[in-house]
Amino acid sequence: MRSILIGLTAASLLGGIAYAQTAETTTTETFVAVQPTDVLSYNLIDLDVTNDASETIGEIKDVVIADGKLNGFIMSVGGFLGMGDHYVMVSPSAVKITYLENEKKWTAVMNATKEELEKAPEFKYEGRFER
Repeated sequence: MRSILIGLTAASLLGGIAYAQTAETTTTETFVAVQPTDVLSYNLIDLDVTNDASETIGEIKDVVIADGKLNGFIMSVGGFLGMGDHYVMVSPSAVKITYLENEKKWTAVMNATKEELEKAPEFKYEGRFER
């Protein structure tokens, strides 16, 4: 009986080793380096967004992450001193973010008018997104 148990144990160990040698291994990066061209979210929050005519059309208030990727910017449009703000979500590809090296500041430009943004579907900070 003892030799049967030893044999079964040895067979299962050898089978596990053989499986381990043939099983595919996947690696995911846990740590990555920030690149000089990357943008940190704190550089974007409260950043004024202008249009091509250099008119301020809104302000970035939040970033939306979906499936680990940037999905949009929540922009505040209209209002005064935080009262009566209208929030909309815009595609990241619609906003050109640039760092002006000489001026040491970030800029955001979007091809839209304030009126177009005010007519866009409203985003509300409620439910799971309530502040």
